[in-house]
Amino acid sequence: MNQAYSLPFVTIGKDVTIWPLAKIVMPNRISIGDSVIIDDFVFIMGGVATRIGSFVHIGSFTSITGGGELILEDFSGISGGVRVYTGNEDYTGGCMTNPTVPEPFRKPVRSSVVIKKHAIVGANSVILPGVVIGEGAVVGANSLVTKDCKPWTVYFGSPAKELKRRKMEIILDLEEKLRETLYDSQGCYISQTIREQNKLTDGIQ
Repeated sequence: MNQAYSLPFVTIGKDVTIWPLAKIVMPNRISIGDSVIIDDFVFIMGGVATRIGSFVHIGSFTSITGGGELILEDFSGISGGVRVYTGNEDYTGGCMTNPTVPEPFRKPVRSSVVIKKHAIVGANSVILPGVVIGEGAVVGANSLVTKDCKPWTVYFGSPAKELKRRKMEIILDLEEKLRETLYDSQGCYISQTIREQNKLTDGIQ
């Protein structure tokens, strides 16, 4: 049922789950780290490039489109029903619009979206092209993000506005402890299978 290892990704790590009803377009432009879950009914277009880090979750009914570049750093998360646009149309009237129109009659604008470590995007939010969501930032549900979000700050609304700071010390401390537990001395991720085998071996001893 897991389609993660049947698609021609640029790279893919260990313990990745992509549920069978997720739709991945242009996987040859997508890189995925370790311990990633992509739910059913997610739609991802690889675009120029898509880089998904480790310990990332993408919730059901989220779509990532636009043909640009997407970066999802380690420990970031996208909740259900989110719309991420990495590109847009020229709506100024200088050309025609929509994907059925070929160039030079249409001039799509490719951009990027970057979601930094520990950042969270709440359900049914919309992220527009050119946005950087800073490390540890939180975007509340049903928000429209048109501008960069500061690190470790909570945003909400349409358009999203800064509400308050988010505590970071505990989260960063937990990340450090997780890396001590789930990575070896060379900094390589230890798969769940190996960890379970090690537990059995320790139990026998």
